[in-house]
Amino acid sequence: MTHENQQKKLGELNKCYSMAELMVDGEPCLLAAAEKQDPCYLFDAAGNRIDTVWDGPGGVMTMAALPGQDSRFLATRKFYSPNDAAEASIVLAEKTAAGWDVHPVTDLPFVHRFGLLERNGRHWIIACALKSGHEHKEDWSKPGAVYGARLPEDPKEGIRFQTLMTGLLRNHGYSQTEEGQALIAAENGTFLFTPPAAEDETWEIRQISAVPSSDSVLLDFDGDGKPELGMISPFHGAAVTIWHLDQDGQYVPQWKLPLPEAETEMVHATWAGVVNGKPSWIVGWRKGTRSTIIIRWNPARGTYGWEVIDTDAGAANALVVTDEHGQQKLICTNREINEIAQYELKEED
Repeated sequence: MTHENQQKKLGELNKCYSMAELMVDGEPCLLAAAEKQDPCYLFDAAGNRIDTVWDGPGGVMTMAALPGQDSRFLATRKFYSPNDAAEASIVLAEKTAAGWDVHPVTDLPFVHRFGLLERNGRHWIIACALKSGHEHKEDWSKPGAVYGARLPEDPKEGIRFQTLMTGLLRNHGYSQTEEGQALIAAENGTFLFTPPAAEDETWEIRQISAVPSSDSVLLDFDGDGKPELGMISPFHGAAVTIWHLDQDGQYVPQWKLPLPEAETEMVHATWAGVVNGKPSWIVGWRKGTRSTIIIRWNPARGTYGWEVIDTDAGAANALVVTDEHGQQKLICTNREINEIAQYELKEED
């Protein structure tokens, strides 16, 4: 089924990839950056491109606004591919009277995803390295790791990471739960990271699945009060599945997207949250039909259904934002067609 929506092209950007919301001079804006040697653009709430934050380098897998701060954000840089990321790092970008300044924060080879978490009024950063090195192209023999640190008020002071976990093969997936935890997915499975409750305490790490996953999300899709586990597998894989907690607290298969996997190759874009009052999972794939869809629980049928938002787009990432009128809109970096697009998300009939 096709989702009736209005699409707006915000701009073109070669191999567009990463997005983030950012307050700039007190106004809500959107960042969009590229995977390769290309710019980072700034858009206003109406979708107009208003600034270029930098012309390069690119290799931007993740961006995140600093909590409570205007016109300042962190970003990964120089992660151009799994085979070209040894010089990857995290930088701080901030707007000044003279324009945008970019400051190195920490070198972190192969850093792919990171997130900012809050617990008991303290802010933390968690960063994931896809791997730790390689000897040749497509060499996955050197596993990745997860790092954590207290986020300083001014990251220009530097971030002092500690190693939280090692030995993660194809450490690709990152999302955040509604409870402020980090959900990290790798070939070893899916792991839930909870930041310390106090300065002198340690991170809590719990494995919730041993199934290889490229990306995972946690959300109560069916309204039973327990979070389901949505999973894309394996690494850059074609399978989209949802797992349900059984009476023993173990995740068991509940549903699989019933499309031929030849059509859903390289599922990559993923966002989970509440859309128009309904728990929703948006996923998009970069090969095959290159579609973007929205998945929801259908209580009348007692199973899941999905609607197609776009085809032949090849989204790398998806983000749902709320505009000044309180309307939710989907933003996608459609990497395979070099397009940053906005979609209106209408309610189901």
